[in-house]
Amino acid sequence: MERSLVLIKPDAMQRGLAGTIISRLENLGLKLVAMKLLHPDKALAQRHYAIHKDKPFYDSLVNYISSAPLIVCVFEGKGAVEAIRKAMGATDPAKAEAGTIRGDFGLDIERNTIHGSDSAATAEEEIKLFFSPDEMFSY
Repeated sequence: MERSLVLIKPDAMQRGLAGTIISRLENLGLKLVAMKLLHPDKALAQRHYAIHKDKPFYDSLVNYISSAPLIVCVFEGKGAVEAIRKAMGATDPAKAEAGTIRGDFGLDIERNTIHGSDSAATAEEEIKLFFSPDEMFSY
């Protein structure tokens, strides 16, 4: 079984969309195996988005994701990363298809409601940033 990290971003939290987003992912047959409410500090946000460090939007992204609480989840299932990426839609909500999470709820390219790991290898590293092994459950 594959695992993927999901962040329900501050804009989704502020608009009360967390339950809807989690439900959409569970309805794909994915199992929620870890979850916590967290207000990340800038250091954690910088580690999470380190891959974008040299990009012009890096500082804005770090400031945004550390601006308010978010829900951090791990979902598990066959092809979890790909299933979540498809359900999220394009990074830019203006380009995301209707029926995807970002297409339905995203505000702009930064405030796009959700982050999901882009590969199984990335998921493994991202999960370690937010969860210890004893915080994830099999059932």
